[in-house]
Amino acid sequence: MTQREGLPSPQGPTAAPEPPAGPRPAATGLSGIALVVVLTGYALSIVDASIVNVALNPISDDLHGGPAALELVVSGYGLTYALGLVLGGRLGDAFGRQRLYAYGLAAFTLTSALCGLAPTIEFLVAARLLQGAAAAMLVPQVLATIQAATEGQARARAIGMYGATAALGMVIGQILGGLLVSLDIAGIGWRAVFAINVPIGVAALLAVRRVPATKADAKPSFDPRGTALFGLTMVCVLALVVAGPELGWPPWLWSLLLVAAAGAVALARVERGLEARGGSPLLSPSVLSHQGMRRGLAAMVPFSAGFGAFLFVYALVAQGHFGFDGLESGGGLAPFAVAFFAVTLFTPRIAAALGARIVTLGAFVQGAGLLLLALVIRLGWPHPSLTLVLVGIGLYGVGAALTGPTLFRMILADVPPAQAGMGSGVLVTSQQMATALGATVGGTVYLSLADWQSTVSAAVGVLALLACCSVTVLVISLKLPDPR
Repeated sequence: MTQREGLPSPQGPTAAPEPPAGPRPAATGLSGIALVVVLTGYALSIVDASIVNVALNPISDDLHGGPAALELVVSGYGLTYALGLVLGGRLGDAFGRQRLYAYGLAAFTLTSALCGLAPTIEFLVAARLLQGAAAAMLVPQVLATIQAATEGQARARAIGMYGATAALGMVIGQILGGLLVSLDIAGIGWRAVFAINVPIGVAALLAVRRVPATKADAKPSFDPRGTALFGLTMVCVLALVVAGPELGWPPWLWSLLLVAAAGAVALARVERGLEARGGSPLLSPSVLSHQGMRRGLAAMVPFSAGFGAFLFVYALVAQGHFGFDGLESGGGLAPFAVAFFAVTLFTPRIAAALGARIVTLGAFVQGAGLLLLALVIRLGWPHPSLTLVLVGIGLYGVGAALTGPTLFRMILADVPPAQAGMGSGVLVTSQQMATALGATVGGTVYLSLADWQSTVSAAVGVLALLACCSVTVLVISLKLPDPR
C-alpha cells in the first residue's frame, strides 16, 4: 500500500477488496507547487543529458581533454543514470519517495557544482559519473509520486506535464547550452552549463516539503542476486551502445550481447523464483506482466529510439552541413517545443475522446511529419525550404505530444501504488536505453550512408528509418488498452 506517511490506513467494513500487493488508499493529492518541485528536478536531469554537448569544444580547450575523455563526459552521465534507475525506484518504495527525491536533488546540485569547478578533465569525468548516479536517485521518485498521490484527470494532467518535461528538456538543453556558452556569463565560459543547476536545485530543495511523502507500507527486502544480474545486463548493453561508435564496432564488442542475453535469462529465473517464495524481487515479474506495461513498453521503445535518433541526426545535419552553431541548431527545434507543449495541454481531453486511438493518431502525425521532411530535403537540397522544414519538425512534435504522455499513463496504469517506484524505474530505464540506442543507430546509419552516397541520401535514409519506427508504434497501438 502507498499512503501518506503518518496518516492511518483506511479501515472499515465498507472497504473495497484489497489487491495482493496491499490496499490502495485514496490519492493523497499533489498540489501545483509540489508538481513544479518534482518536475524541476526531473527537468534538470534531462537538460544535463544534452546541455553539455555544445560545450565540448570549450571544455577540451580549457581542460585539454582528448576525444575519449570528452566522450566519457557525455556518456558517463548516461551510464550511471541508466544503471541506477531501477534501484533508485526500489529505494524510494522502501524508504520514502520524498526523502529519496530530496537526497537525490541535493546530490545532483552538489555534483553539478563540482562539475562547474572541475580543475582537470579527470575530475570532470568523475563528477559527471556521480551526477548521473544522483539523477538516478531522484528521477524515479517523480513518476512514483505522481502515481501514488493522484488519480483520474489529475493524474492524466500530471503525467502529461511529465511527458512534456521529458521531451522539452532534451530540446531546451541544446538551446540553453548554446546560449550560456555564447554569453560567457561572468567570464566562466562552459562552466555556466553546470553552474546554472545550483540556484535552481537549491530553490527546489527549499520547497521539497510541499511534496507528499509516500512509500510502500511493507518495506521491500534487498535482492542482491537480482541487482547483480540486472547490473551485469545493463553494463553489457550500455558498453556496446557507448563504446561501439568510438571503437568502430569490433567483433569482440558484439560478444557483450551474448553476455547480456544470458544475464537477462538468469535474471528472469531468479526474480520469478524469489517472487514465488514471497520475496521482494528487484524487478517483479507480476508487475511486468500487466498488459498495459507490457504493450506500452513495446510501443515506448521504438518511440523513444526514433526520438533519440531524430535529435542526434538533426544536430549532425544542422551543424555539419549547414554550419549552424549550437544556439542556431537548437533554435531550429523551437517548432517542436512549441507544438509539443501546446498539444500536451489538451492531451488528456483528446485521450478521453479517442482512448487508445490517440497513440495511433500520434504515430500517424509523426510519420507524416517525417515524410514531409524527407520530401522537402530530397527535392530542395542543398537549400530546402526553411518554412516547410519547420512545419515538418512541428508535426513531429504534435505526434510526439499525442503519443508519449499517453504511453506513460498506459504503462503505469496497472502498477500497484506500493510498487510505483519500481514501475517508474523500469519505464525510465527503458526510455533512456531506447533513446541512447536510437541516437547510436541513427548516427551510425547517417554517417555510413553519407560516406557511401551523399549527405542528402543519408538524411533521407534516416528519416525513412524513423518513419518505420512510427509505423511500428502505430501497429502496436492497435492493441493497446484504453487509457481513459
